[in-house]
Amino acid sequence: MESTVRRTRRSYVRPAADTPSGSLELSAIDRDVGLRHMVRSLHVFRHWHEAGRLRGEEGSRSPASVVREALGKALVDYYTFAGRLVDGPQGPASARVECTGDGAWFVEAIAACSLEDVACLDHHPLAIPAEDLLPDAAPGVHPLDIPLMMQVTEFTCGGFVVGLSSSHTLTDGLGAGQFIIAVGDYARGLPKPRVSPIWARELVPSPPKLHLPQPPPDPPTFNFRYLIVDLSFDGVNRVKSQFLASTGQRCSSFDVAVAKVWQARTRSLRLPDPSSCVTLCFFANARHLLPKDGAGAAGFYGNCFYPVTLTAESGAVERADVAGVVGMVRDAKERLAAEFARWAAGELEDDPYALWWRHEPLFVSDWRQLGFLEADFGWGAPSHVAPLATLRFMPVALIVTPPKPRTGVRITTQCMEEEHMPAFREEMKAFEE
Repeated sequence: MESTVRRTRRSYVRPAADTPSGSLELSAIDRDVGLRHMVRSLHVFRHWHEAGRLRGEEGSRSPASVVREALGKALVDYYTFAGRLVDGPQGPASARVECTGDGAWFVEAIAACSLEDVACLDHHPLAIPAEDLLPDAAPGVHPLDIPLMMQVTEFTCGGFVVGLSSSHTLTDGLGAGQFIIAVGDYARGLPKPRVSPIWARELVPSPPKLHLPQPPPDPPTFNFRYLIVDLSFDGVNRVKSQFLASTGQRCSSFDVAVAKVWQARTRSLRLPDPSSCVTLCFFANARHLLPKDGAGAAGFYGNCFYPVTLTAESGAVERADVAGVVGMVRDAKERLAAEFARWAAGELEDDPYALWWRHEPLFVSDWRQLGFLEADFGWGAPSHVAPLATLRFMPVALIVTPPKPRTGVRITTQCMEEEHMPAFREEMKAFEE
């Protein structure tokens, strides 16, 4: 379907009140050059006329105007999002935040169709190009120097889509979710966010310089294809029962999902040597490992994750049942605290965050608990949130919640090239058999 989106207004949204100025230093994780990219996502809200909870004068306001005003209020608390990222003497590896108050880039748009006309953006390829639902470039600023860009597109049915583009240098997924919830809090008339943000980058360890492999001068890129698969709760619970029966231990839906997609990818690659190694990397929240108790880290919105890696022989991953691969995943999760402590002390030989420059691991991220589904601008929570994976040098799998009213676990993958897609599709399909 040809795009029917028309952008009607573009501007910077500045903080609604005075904010601090000056420079803020980023943490050792923030400054990882592999994080110097924008994380993009589409947040789909259906039937706001019918589901609206705003009353009186507020009830007649459009989503774009409500979100715009709330964003200005949230930028007072999260004033770093209204600043600019600036490279230091060593380039991106020494970047900092200049608190300029210049504002976040905000775009308003309308679509000449209903969300139902475009299947509520629930299929790939999307019936409307993602680029039309995301904010276009802000003038006069390098795209990677502006921490936050947002577009609100209103549809004829009364639904709307928030296209979000945020800098991974400034925040991880949990931090981005915390911020968008704060915008929703203001949109619904709360006097302040339910969670107050803290900068506190000093909480994150700054280990001695570890060996950092240099990225290749001409890093390979791949034409990874999209595949979206929904795992039913029945299928997930079946694997959980098998794991419990064989080990006496419980496992999570994440464990099952990541084990299945890693095994399916490994089998589909059909590596000729069963002793060749395959690697899985998933990103674990490390806030509870900061050198303060959990309450001390509440409100922290910087990067605080650890890349948990697991390497095994391809033959072992292929031969095991899914419950067996779950055991491998859980063993890796149990090493998180010890490995984070070793990284913090500078005891590791290589920087674990340098995985960005390797193309052989499968990278998995879980979006279900980031808070995006709790963001309510006054018309209820989104029906679904669609992350957009666009890093052509990294095979990725993103675990999300399926659009309502569906249940289960959705895996959005961009990790296989065309020649391996038929086998990968069949391997993922076999989960329900």
